[in-house]
Amino acid sequence: LKEENATLRSKINKLQILSETQADKMRKLEKKLEENKIKEEKETQDLEAMVQHVEQNLQLMTKRAVKAESSAAKLRQENAQLQVQLRNCKAENEALQLGQAGLATAKQNAEVALQHLLRVTTSSRASIRQLLSGAESLQLVADLLKSIDRISEVSEDGQ
Repeated sequence: LKEENATLRSKINKLQILSETQADKMRKLEKKLEENKIKEEKETQDLEAMVQHVEQNLQLMTKRAVKAESSAAKLRQENAQLQVQLRNCKAENEALQLGQAGLATAKQNAEVALQHLLRVTTSSRASIRQLLSGAESLQLVADLLKSIDRISEVSEDGQ
């Protein structure tokens, strides 16, 4: 009976040691799980902040693109008006040449109109380049947002 009792005590001691070891492992795993949860929450907050920042940038770029489009439309309209003026000046110039009266004035008017037209054309080209640059920026932001969606999907699948 004593021998059986000693054997049972030995088994109990071994089971207690095993239980303590498992409890330690469980505490470590719980601590690690908590650390992972905190890390995941921080990553989620960082991603949300980045998405919000990207959305703000997208809104800003959209506003710039709309403004550039409006400016380009105004410049195109002004360009068309100036071309009409140029044609009128050329017609007037031709009429003056036929009549041989006021030839110098007509040439001067045509030159002034031509210079103005050239300035507007140059300005229009710069605005169109800016519009194209804004469109490229918007495409870059759209691609970035697609990438963020993929990262989110991968993170959700990995859990």
